[in-house]
Amino acid sequence: MAEVRIDLVSKAFGTIQAVEDLSLTVADGEFVVLLGPTGAGKTTTLRLVAGLEKPDHGRISIGGRDVTGLPPAERDVAFVFQQYSLYPHLSVYENLAFPLRSPTRRVPEDQIKATVTRIATMLRIAHKLENRATRLSGGEMQRVAIGRALVRRPSIYLMDEPLSSLDAKLRGELRLELKRIQVELGVTILYVTHDQIEAMTMASRVGVMEEGRLVQVGTPREIYENPATVYVATRLGQPAINLVPPSVLPQVATPPGTATIGARTEHLDIRRADGGTGTGIVARIEHLGDQNHLHLDVAGHHLVTLTESDIALDVGDRVNLDVRGALFFGADGRRIAA
Repeated sequence: MAEVRIDLVSKAFGTIQAVEDLSLTVADGEFVVLLGPTGAGKTTTLRLVAGLEKPDHGRISIGGRDVTGLPPAERDVAFVFQQYSLYPHLSVYENLAFPLRSPTRRVPEDQIKATVTRIATMLRIAHKLENRATRLSGGEMQRVAIGRALVRRPSIYLMDEPLSSLDAKLRGELRLELKRIQVELGVTILYVTHDQIEAMTMASRVGVMEEGRLVQVGTPREIYENPATVYVATRLGQPAINLVPPSVLPQVATPPGTATIGARTEHLDIRRADGGTGTGIVARIEHLGDQNHLHLDVAGHHLVTLTESDIALDVGDRVNLDVRGALFFGADGRRIAA
């Protein structure tokens, strides 16, 4: 494996600036996740690293070697696409063995068999090796797609939302497996997603992208607790951070220049108002089993927080809010120190 450096790389498609002056270093053995909505430039960044797109300017190096002008075959990367992209007429074994039979890196058949068996066992699809790819479930097909990359030991694995087409239960299972595999093999992964849970649970570091720009990089905890902007604050957290003007929470002491208060669920303490007077009204309660989403109307603004499942509140009840540790943002959306 090797360090990957992206230095001031930009890419435009006509008048659309897909990536703008992006710089990022992925260290050997790191699991870096690029997080952002559709159109943020995440996939284009992967394709630039893979050599599927050529940057307008900037430099990309892998293992200290400048690969900016090299074709994909000479970059020593493995790409897992959003769709499975399997060979439907081949068995699972043949799909997994295919990269090892490439003319550029042909491997002896006994070594291919050992490698395919090891990776299939790790991915828990060893019992499916003789099946055609078309006879697999969606989760099994995605495991084969990931396995086809893992049979090689490239400098970096590039993964473009490989779990997005799976159902929620299977997505959760494969998140854990993929992280386990990454730790066991010590591989380097640059992973793209719009799913904040994937970013929080798998990443060594998260890079938040907005309209082609990398706006903040840090550990999941750093991004969550110390977002640099309102935009970054909204990318992580479930339920999403509450953003309100200072007038909605007058009890909160705000630093000069505050235009928006950001209050996550852990920043809010909710208690029933005595005597029927209170700063907020319970508008809706979503019962989630072990906890509730409590929707509040506070001075005409909608706030959401988590509460215990047995909280003694009903729709229409008045409540008071105690706010601690809130985040503050200026009119330009940038964070203001408390």
